[in-house]
Amino acid sequence: MKRTILLGLAAAGLLCSEPSRATQLITEEEAKLPPPKGAVAADRRGILRGPKVEFVSPGESVSSPMRLLLKFESFGGTKIDPDSVKMIFLRTPNVDLTPRVKPFVKADGINMQDAELPPGEYTVRVDIKDSDGRLGTTVFTLKVAPK
Repeated sequence: MKRTILLGLAAAGLLCSEPSRATQLITEEEAKLPPPKGAVAADRRGILRGPKVEFVSPGESVSSPMRLLLKFESFGGTKIDPDSVKMIFLRTPNVDLTPRVKPFVKADGINMQDAELPPGEYTVRVDIKDSDGRLGTTVFTLKVAPK
């Protein structure tokens, strides 16, 4: 009887465990780093065959945690190489966010449901490669409103 009660309490504890936390994309300490010195690379011009990275969401200023959604598009029969995806928070020094987003990277993009960031504006660069080794990149700004 005592063993049954203990097993029941253990099972109840597993069922009532805390909901999963959001994934920390940028920490408070990283947010305090100085902005990059000099110009940030702009979008490329002209007709290119490299893959495309499209920043889909969030839109304007949002609160954290937020959904971070990017779509990848390849051309000419090539495929996106998910292992090539790199995400960099542009600061001095730059912060590599790649290990934090890797679990959310697929061949068609990044879908991170609960990205946690402190309030502020964050410039981020995403680089990808296709199966022919051609590079695609985009730079976008995340605006996080105070809670």
